Amino acid sequence: MGLFKSAGRRMRNVLLTAARNWLRIMLTLLALYISLPWIAPALAKAGWPGAADVIYTLYSPFCHQFAFRSVFVFGEQPFYPRGAAESAYKPFERYAAQSEAFQAQYRHWSAVYAGSVSSPPGSVEGLNQFSVAQQIAARHFIGDETFGYKTSLCARDLAIYSMIFVGGLVYRRYRWRIRPLPFWIFVFAGLGPVGIDGLSQLLSYPPFEFWPVRETTPIYRIVTGGVFGLMSAWLGFPYFERSMQDLIEALE
Repeated sequence: MGLFKSAGRRMRNVLLTAARNWLRIMLTLLALYISLPWIAPALAKAGWPGAADVIYTLYSPFCHQFAFRSVFVFGEQPFYPRGAAESAYKPFERYAAQSEAFQAQYRHWSAVYAGSVSSPPGSVEGLNQFSVAQQIAARHFIGDETFGYKTSLCARDLAIYSMIFVGGLVYRRYRWRIRPLPFWIFVFAGLGPVGIDGLSQLLSYPPFEFWPVRETTPIYRIVTGGVFGLMSAWLGFPYFERSMQDLIEALE
């Protein structure tokens, strides 16, 4: 019985310490989560693709990692949006048609999804068809010397988690003055723009293709993601605080 009581006290102390320091723990994890995506392209540029692949693989379940929606470093542009986005940046299709690394991915996935590409790899026309093969190739393509190398989270996801981290820093400074954001404001102003934009893009691609393919500019994706992240922090952190205070009281 003494052994069980001792183990129970240790567990209680661990939980109590975690509850008292929950915000510091969460901010540390968030800092790590938004830092690793920038380390991956640095490793790829330094000639350590194996180490970079570990990070890309770790993040792949949490993000589509499409090259045309990602941030690139060490290249000619920070973004390579599709031509459909009508961005000021040169379109992804022009660069991809001249990239041997991307074409290798494109040929591979074209063979896997036989019949999904009617124009030969290497042509801008083929890349403009928005095939499944092209989407998967864009997911697995990490970059080259011209493109640069992409982060392991897309531009919108980076904005979301970065602003959650920023919101957490603000909350840490003013935690006793900040009340939870009203949920209707979060739905209308935070979730609404990013949800409508993301869903409308998703449903324009294979296998849905409910309407012509639509893409938004990188800046729009970053702004909507950043607003969603900040409002998520404003909504979530005060509720976490209340839950942790209840847990501390129960444990004490």
